[in-house]
Amino acid sequence: MKIGIVIYSNDSETVWNAFRFANFALKEGDGVEVFLLGKGVECESIDTDKFKVTEEMKTLVDNGGEIFACGSCLKIRQSEGSEVCPVSTMKDLYEIIKKSDKVVTF
Repeated sequence: MKIGIVIYSNDSETVWNAFRFANFALKEGDGVEVFLLGKGVECESIDTDKFKVTEEMKTLVDNGGEIFACGSCLKIRQSEGSEVCPVSTMKDLYEIIKKSDKVVTF
């Protein structure tokens, strides 16, 4: 199965759980693509002592998952994409949703 995950939050616990779910789905053999939208593009800067978001993100990418970050949302925040979260577009989000069997939002 192909799972699309849209993350629109910058709450560290919520985002950490989203990536934990993504990693679990990968371990179950599913394909996973994550699109960061709105506040979600801030996820690389929201680690806390309890919620190591960037560790979960790295695990996802290292195991074959993909992460995309909305370019417009990054620009609004005067930020840029990264190696883990490349700058992407609405077309990328559309393609993720179109080809996914299930889409989950956080």
